[in-house]
Amino acid sequence: MKVSVDISPEYKEPCAVIHTDKVTEEIQRMIDIFSVSEAPITALQNEEDIVVLQSKEIYMVRVEDGDTVIYGEKNKYRSRKRLYELGAQLGSQFMQISKTTLVNLSYMDSIEPGFSGTLLLKLRNGCKDYVSRTYLPAFKKYLGL
Repeated sequence: MKVSVDISPEYKEPCAVIHTDKVTEEIQRMIDIFSVSEAPITALQNEEDIVVLQSKEIYMVRVEDGDTVIYGEKNKYRSRKRLYELGAQLGSQFMQISKTTLVNLSYMDSIEPGFSGTLLLKLRNGCKDYVSRTYLPAFKKYLGL
């Protein structure tokens, strides 16, 4: 792939233009990466304190008993947003592994075989969840399996 960068003081904000004959997986990944807004995520800590989180601080997002729970390195927070809203905001470093869970792929620690063809994914902060069969093909493709 040919890449060029044009640096000039006339540009006030970065802009990326891709010239291609068709949209391939690689092009789509680049579009996803460039279009992710780095807007902070707001969440509740201790039912009253609002904290501002960056996506790199988030290890996992899971729906538990109807609440959206965000897991950080040591703490957990509650969000008022739905899982799909957070998934769109967090971007390409996150992957949905089940109907109720998103994980930050940067923090994967280990993967073990689970029951009925699933995989148990463990994160560096100790959180773990199963990759369901529905999301398994995309997860295996990410791993190159």
